[in-house]
Amino acid sequence: MSAEQIIAAWPERPRLGAAQMMAKYGRPHEVTSERLVWHNVGAFKRVAVLKLETPHNFPLPHVDFLEHTIAYDVPQDKVGDLIAFDASSTINRTVGELSARCDLEGHNILTLNLDHDIVTGKKTVAQARQAFGDIVKQDVAGKHPPYVEALQFQPPSASATPFADKPVIAGSPLPPAEAPAASRGTANAEILATVIAVDMNEVLAAGQAKMKKLSAPVMDYAKMLHEHHGMNMDQTMKLGLQIGVTPVNTPKVERVQKKGAAELAALVPLNGEPFERAYIAAMIKGHEEALNMIDNDLVKAASNEPLKNHLAKTRAEIAAHLEKAKTLQGRMKG
Repeated sequence: MSAEQIIAAWPERPRLGAAQMMAKYGRPHEVTSERLVWHNVGAFKRVAVLKLETPHNFPLPHVDFLEHTIAYDVPQDKVGDLIAFDASSTINRTVGELSARCDLEGHNILTLNLDHDIVTGKKTVAQARQAFGDIVKQDVAGKHPPYVEALQFQPPSASATPFADKPVIAGSPLPPAEAPAASRGTANAEILATVIAVDMNEVLAAGQAKMKKLSAPVMDYAKMLHEHHGMNMDQTMKLGLQIGVTPVNTPKVERVQKKGAAELAALVPLNGEPFERAYIAAMIKGHEEALNMIDNDLVKAASNEPLKNHLAKTRAEIAAHLEKAKTLQGRMKG
């Protein structure tokens, strides 16, 4: 369906907002029954019109359905101030985004301008709230206040605003750019991260299996894998701390993560016996591939004795898991 066909069934006010944004920015880049979205138009990273109307009484009663998003790094100590100023604001520090939601584009621009004033110390929350009301009055009176007409600052580029945050689990893998220089580019760092990725793939698959209605033997197997791989993942991170090596998620490690996600995605739609057969087959294939990777890649590249010992222990557990899976598969065929 076209955007026009979609919004024809929307409430009157969001339908008007959608028509206004299409007149200004052209065809939306995303169209669903619940929203229209434009990317990188005007000064904005994203503009969205929502079918949903949310009542909002600041600065006077209206409904929110129009959202404008910019790239913006909101300092942690200013997050509370921006929400206190306008609770319809959305702050995503991980991505580095600041969004304003209202019923008019000019009022979203006004919110973002006053947000910037709060962040830069130009206004307090109370002053910004008062200014919002005063400027809206000017706007209604046809005086075209600058804070409604356009952003009074230049938003940073999207690449400059993401905030990666910090792991709270000691020994967690890090992206190459955030890893200590001593670990970056080393084989041992990649090996640790690879083992963690393999374990996490198995934990996620077991967690998915445990949500299905399975026979007792397969359910017990999934529970065992969840516990064993979770424990091995924890031991791997602790080992990194002990030997002074931070696991690093290199592109090679990411390929392991993505491969696990793709294979699990194929299992999710299945249920009952088809899921059991596919899950056990996937465990056989995955554990065989893990053994091959340990034998032909990881062990040969490892240059630390405790790490080599850990790989030997990991290999033994994976081999035992593989034999158990083959036994279960044999019983299914019978």
